[in-house]
Amino acid sequence: MKPSPITASVDFDADGVQHGFLRLPYSRDDAAWGSVMIPLCVVKNGAGPTALLTGGNHGDEYEGPIALFDLALNLLPDQVTGRVIIVPAMNQPAFGAGTRTSPIDRGNLNRAFPGRPDGSVTEKIADYFQRVLLPMADVVVDFHSGGRTLDFLPFCAAHILPDKAQEAKAFRLVQAFGAPYSVRMLEIDAVGMYDTAAENMGKVFVTTELGGGGTASARTVGVAIDGLRNVLIAAGVVRGGVQERPTQWLDMPDGDCFTFAEDGGLIRFCADLGDRVSAGQVIALIYPTGRTGAAPTELRLRRGGLFTARHFPGLVKPGDCVAVVADEVG
Repeated sequence: MKPSPITASVDFDADGVQHGFLRLPYSRDDAAWGSVMIPLCVVKNGAGPTALLTGGNHGDEYEGPIALFDLALNLLPDQVTGRVIIVPAMNQPAFGAGTRTSPIDRGNLNRAFPGRPDGSVTEKIADYFQRVLLPMADVVVDFHSGGRTLDFLPFCAAHILPDKAQEAKAFRLVQAFGAPYSVRMLEIDAVGMYDTAAENMGKVFVTTELGGGGTASARTVGVAIDGLRNVLIAAGVVRGGVQERPTQWLDMPDGDCFTFAEDGGLIRFCADLGDRVSAGQVIALIYPTGRTGAAPTELRLRRGGLFTARHFPGLVKPGDCVAVVADEVG
């Protein structure tokens, strides 16, 4: 396989704090010899585990980047045993544009793995993480939230895995994170995901959904910052004691947790996030917008549970995920 065109301006094996970039050559109209510059920070102190921390996988999700830029500013080597690699905006083109996908090639980084060293910009970034950064890591934390189109109850999550020892390590870190909610995650679109790439390498992988609407609140940023510290301590990478916080465990056992729109229009929700809802309940009405006097379409839930996530903008299109419910467990 061809080598990656991305080069790092830091030495991943050197002790201390380094701030630098992953530089990806990108020739474009306004810079013939230009580059995509992805900021990163490495904090290392001797031997020990490596934590790879990422945000901005999708460019319109902000709790993770805020928590990671803050950590890069404040984390000191004498607080670390091992190595912390911080990439606050791994899909930097999308992050700079405030969009889910890259404005360069419309690539969704979280569906581009394992990537290609000779592919699109997004595929080249995925390839570098796949072949260079993920192999260094023992623990991977990838922050997400709902972006512009979804809103979530703030939760930390890990996946059900065939390797139960690997799964148990991940759920131990989810518990340590201490988000208001903790989820045994079911993915509805797992092909090409960063999560899958990390888990297939045997890495302990933890993720989040911490709100949405294309913004971040004081509460959700606080959840991200405090939870990240707890995970790093629980993983043995940062010294200190985990600050235990109560969390409600949720389970998404099957595809009936998800409700999709079959018609487009103006959406009116009939419940709010955090409400307990029942199978068969009307969760939303979709009003046609082309004329008055037309009855709205009812969207009914196929299962009951806790209303965990919802579509965010007021207008929906056919195929949009409108609602997610989860079972309360424990």
